Amino acid sequence: MGRTENRVIEVLLEQLAALKQRNSELRQPQFRLRALGFCGVDDSVPLERLAEESRAHPWVEWAVLFREEMQGQPRFASWEWVKKLGQLHFDSGRKMLLAGHLCSSHIDELFEGDASFVKKLHSEYGFGRVQINATAANGVDIGKLQKKEVILNIVKVITSTPELEFIVQRNDETEPLWQYLLVNPPITNNVSYLFDESKGTGVISEGYPTQPANVKVGYAGGLGPTNLTAQIKKMQIAAPGRSIWCDMESSLRTIVKKDGKEEDICDMDKILSCMQQVIALGLGA
Repeated sequence: MGRTENRVIEVLLEQLAALKQRNSELRQPQFRLRALGFCGVDDSVPLERLAEESRAHPWVEWAVLFREEMQGQPRFASWEWVKKLGQLHFDSGRKMLLAGHLCSSHIDELFEGDASFVKKLHSEYGFGRVQINATAANGVDIGKLQKKEVILNIVKVITSTPELEFIVQRNDETEPLWQYLLVNPPITNNVSYLFDESKGTGVISEGYPTQPANVKVGYAGGLGPTNLTAQIKKMQIAAPGRSIWCDMESSLRTIVKKDGKEEDICDMDKILSCMQQVIALGLGA
């Protein structure tokens, strides 16, 4: 066999090896962004715009903060607005992703084993997920988490409401709760964990921890239109082949002047910038 024939065989073998490698890569689970969460949507946002964006981008999740003494203020939608949001969701055939982020007295309800509020969010307004913001910054007495009874009451609410996914903030303040849940995962399999060491204060994360495959995870902490692409790439390193979500709030706010007064609004232009970055990364499927 001549030199030319040998070279042809070598090239064919190299191409075959490359094809096998490519097929192997395609069979591996791909990194996926299951939801892009925008927290603090409020009365400053036209509801029809949210419905429109959900129709075009069904992976976008709108998160409403619930803190009884602050509803109707910036970041905390009024109940009238929430009711209209729920109606839009039902009119869409329940195709909007809605999350309720619980603070203050609504966390106290969970501490007491009371599931009535979270069940109401699901049945009357169509929320599919609730986030347990059991931190001091969210008006919660975190010392109560040291009590086993309180942990068991939260677990009771979680297991009695399988129709909802419960997001647990995973940080040092909530450690008694998430440690218990990791060791004793509810049979309802409706718990996921949000990594945000800033505890909702908007401080950017330098990196993201890798977690076992059976743990559903999301990431937050200082995300926004100026850094989302770079931060998602870090998430891809931390969670290769995983389906995760990410969430942001503070970076979406803008102060505008209206009738001579300053208003704190949820800025749809910033939200659109984040969505476009996800699409550019090929993750907006």
